[in-house]
Amino acid sequence: MHSLRAEYAGFPEYAGQYRLESVLGSGGMGVVHLATSGSGLKLAVKIVHAEHAVDPEFRARFRQEVAAARRVSGAFTAPVVDADPDAERPWMATLFIDAPTLAERVRERVLDRTELARLAAGLAEALRDIHRAGVVHRDLKPSNVLMAPDGVRVIDFGISRPADSDLRTETGKLIGTPPFMAPEQFQRPREVGTAADVFALGAVLVHAATGRGPFDSDSHYLVAYQVVHSEPDLTGLPRQLVPLVERCLAKDPQERPTAEELIGEMRAVAYPTAEDTQAFIPRPRPPDGAELLTHRRERVPAAPEPRPPRRRRTRIAVAAGTGLLLVGGAVGGYLWFGTAAGSSTAQIAGTSDPAPAKAFAPWSVPLGTPGTGSRIGACSWQAEALYCAGPGLTAARLDPADGRAVWTVAAPTGAPAKGTATAAAPLHAGGRVLVVVPGSETLRALDPATGAERWRRGLPAGSQVLPAGAQVLLVGTHGSVTALDAATGTARWTQQIGGVGSVWWTGGGGDGVTEPAELYVATPDGSGSTQLAAVDPATGSAGRQFRTAGRLRPVGAARGGLYLMDVDASGRTTAVVRADLAARSAQRVRLAAPLFDAEAAVDREGVTYLFGTSGALAAVGADKERWRLETGVTVASRPVVAGGRVLLTAPDGRLLAVDAADGRPAGQTRPRMADGKDTYASTLPAPVAGGGRIFAGAPDGSVFAVDAADPARW
Repeated sequence: MHSLRAEYAGFPEYAGQYRLESVLGSGGMGVVHLATSGSGLKLAVKIVHAEHAVDPEFRARFRQEVAAARRVSGAFTAPVVDADPDAERPWMATLFIDAPTLAERVRERVLDRTELARLAAGLAEALRDIHRAGVVHRDLKPSNVLMAPDGVRVIDFGISRPADSDLRTETGKLIGTPPFMAPEQFQRPREVGTAADVFALGAVLVHAATGRGPFDSDSHYLVAYQVVHSEPDLTGLPRQLVPLVERCLAKDPQERPTAEELIGEMRAVAYPTAEDTQAFIPRPRPPDGAELLTHRRERVPAAPEPRPPRRRRTRIAVAAGTGLLLVGGAVGGYLWFGTAAGSSTAQIAGTSDPAPAKAFAPWSVPLGTPGTGSRIGACSWQAEALYCAGPGLTAARLDPADGRAVWTVAAPTGAPAKGTATAAAPLHAGGRVLVVVPGSETLRALDPATGAERWRRGLPAGSQVLPAGAQVLLVGTHGSVTALDAATGTARWTQQIGGVGSVWWTGGGGDGVTEPAELYVATPDGSGSTQLAAVDPATGSAGRQFRTAGRLRPVGAARGGLYLMDVDASGRTTAVVRADLAARSAQRVRLAAPLFDAEAAVDREGVTYLFGTSGALAAVGADKERWRLETGVTVASRPVVAGGRVLLTAPDGRLLAVDAADGRPAGQTRPRMADGKDTYASTLPAPVAGGGRIFAGAPDGSVFAVDAADPARW
């Protein structure tokens, strides 16, 4: 990581707001610099070469690289922090991962059997996430794999593209690195899909084990010929990996496994157990007169794993007019067909798995008006109903069972809809649904049963709308607070409370009808302390109050205390503070490391969960930080705590679940990205829990629902 600034005197000192320090490397597209953000976050910033910056085709390709990298930002990549593909010198900043590449590691020594097996498992998981995001990498090679202490990272999406991209490869241009390219990349470059990445994975594993590729030659032309026509040289590859790598290196893309199919097999090789010796069910011999139609290899659960319930009957049916006997759910997941004989339907005894009764089926529905950009929808849960706002939509009530719209209220003509933004979730107070129409500075109160408007009120610029039981508070920027009757819109009281920079929080009254026990307001001053006050919701008069050290922002209340984040002048949260206004005391718990631009939530036991833009999610208890998880997601929504899990929404539309007790990842949904430009949002709506389900909005303009009970199956 030595400084090479003198060799790149033509490069700027800054990329956006990030100061460039040393040069990490250089390639055909540009130079990668180590850079630092204002908060001290270390970044890797790629800046395009000057000769490429004036090439419109190259700019289009770089813009595609930025879009692809954003789509796949996660645990197995270097997450994108910022980018400007339209700058005079286009650039992209990713989180800096201080780790050697696989190429550097192999130059020192090849990987041993254990390291190699775990690399295989990590790459399979990385490709699964990349492909789930709808991206084909197309240049997986040792120099694009980082060997981080906590697992591999796949980087450099310079020639990647969405699987459904209409950006075509030019005739005569070889795109990729020949020793790690699949046959179809040489023969049919416009038809390259995810199977090409699986082929590259196989070649990378051979290189990691032997220091050479499976089709080695000094000539790229000879390499290309061998890739297309010759069998791979797997000499030196550990025996247990040979069958898997052979399948990855199949000439026909259709014969290669998917990344998803490889994961279980790779993991079994990487972490062998006694049960794994019987981990795969052998391919059975077909019954007399039958042929194998399709099969699924299943891993036998290890002893501690819960086994699914077993089916005792198997349904057999005859496809009408075909003479084919179809047998569903046979032993080991195999499906057979043969010539039908006898009656058209029958039942036979079997030992395959039953389909458990489904109480709820996950759903996804488009929200709002198609073609209005990728403004992300936001939702709220009230009285067993789901309410959302989204693209071209003031509000809608959705049936939580299937996402069907019960009623919708369109956005007024002229309301902004294009571009990537985050809608504000509907609020609830006094038996009304409260929405602020974007761009109109108008608060509207709707009937929850029909969506009919009951009253409306103009808002001063910069006002905060705060539901408080049967009231709604309109908080001005200089401390003027007006309480309205939420049912009728009539004013109840007006007070001058707090001032510039005040942050409010309501304790209780979560049913939208019951008055909260108290309102809380925190007002920081210029001396580094904060005035805390409890406010009577009936009159607006300030009651218990005291001043304590720190620039504090309230995030929740539990067990008689108000919980606040201590945020310094740089936007870093350094501690969690529990304030007891009755006792006029404050207890401070410092974080193990500061979190930048943190959002937080508090559970009923007083544990605070904080997420910062560095990608860290931390849990803070009464006396210490309990755990910290590096999520790999640089931007996420405010955390939500529900059912013993912490929930986050990622910029690519994934819903992430983390075990609240120990910080272990519990599951995630697939990405749901929008197509076209402006698909990245830096502000994201929080997910919503209700009725045993989790609901979230995504950049593709949809709202989706999953079962809260089993994130591992999302």
